[in-house]
Order: sequence, then structure tokens, then C-alpha cells
Amino acid sequence: MDFNEYQRAANRTLMGEEQVLTNCALGLTGESGEIADLVRKYTFQGANLDKNTLKKEMGDALWYLSQIAEWSDISFEDVAKDNIDRLTKRYPNDKNSVNQVNI
Repeated sequence: MDFNEYQRAANRTLMGEEQVLTNCALGLTGESGEIADLVRKYTFQGANLDKNTLKKEMGDALWYLSQIAEWSDISFEDVAKDNIDRLTKRYPNDKNSVNQVNI
């Protein structure tokens, strides 16, 4: 499945027409908080990192991102491609490169 297929499939489950952008932005914040809490408990409380729960929360965050893109009439594939292009410019050699270009 590519990003645009995901975006279309995810949009099938979007409920309501009112304040979609606000709902999705706040939902993304909530899901990000759940991911951060899993990492916090793993890092500072010695909890096991439940990868199934992490995967579920990451999927929920992905859904909200895809719907923000859908509402904005931006293809999710363009979001991903633009991000990789910017990262390639910022880190032209590899992730261990000391020569970083700030964008």
C-alpha cells in the first residue's frame, strides 16, 4: 500500500464534516501524547515497551496526519516525498554525517 492509497482508505472512516482540521490536529496531539507516555514509562519506569500498543498508537497518529493532509488537499505521498527531500538536503551523506545543513 502506498501513502496515497492509505490516505484514501483512511478517509473512508472520517466521521463528520464540522471542524475536521481542528478535530484531527487535536487527535494527533492526543495520539502523540500516548506514544510519548509509552516511551516515558519504558525509559524512566522500567516498563516493557509494548510494541503492539506502540504500533497501534503510531497507526492512530498516522490516520490523523493523513486526514489533515486530505482536508488540506495535499497528497500524503507529497508529504512523505517532501520530507525525504528535506532530510536528504539536511543530511547529504548519511545519518552519521557531521556535515549537516540546516534548513
